[in-house]
Amino acid sequence: MDSRQSTVTLRVRGYHLDGYGHVNNARYLEFLEEGRWAYFDERPALAEVIQRGEVAFVAVNLNIDYRRAAVAGDDLEVVTGLAELGSRSARMHQEIRRARDGKSVASADLTFVLLDVAANKAVSIDGELREALAPLVVD
Repeated sequence: MDSRQSTVTLRVRGYHLDGYGHVNNARYLEFLEEGRWAYFDERPALAEVIQRGEVAFVAVNLNIDYRRAAVAGDDLEVVTGLAELGSRSARMHQEIRRARDGKSVASADLTFVLLDVAANKAVSIDGELREALAPLVVD
């Protein structure tokens, strides 16, 4: 795996399922969020900037493609990477795969902006944060 990406493994539990015995579509949002948290946990320089509380990453768009059902007992790998870095927004790409065979269960693209918390408005991604993010973009 590319060191610019992060992988977290989750087990599908009964409470993740819908009436058909498949993972409920809304649960994938939680799985994807867990992947993003792990991504930032593994990059302390980024986490430190966010923990100061002056700026926050705010999701503004999320697109998910569901490819196949996941069921109770499946171990899922959530692979997260930074796919694009613009001046005012960035895009993360995530894949959810079944661990046993590597087959794609879902993929998602999440666009986020950098929010100045005090002003409550989007600001440019620049300075030390841009310097920390730029080398993480997966080609």
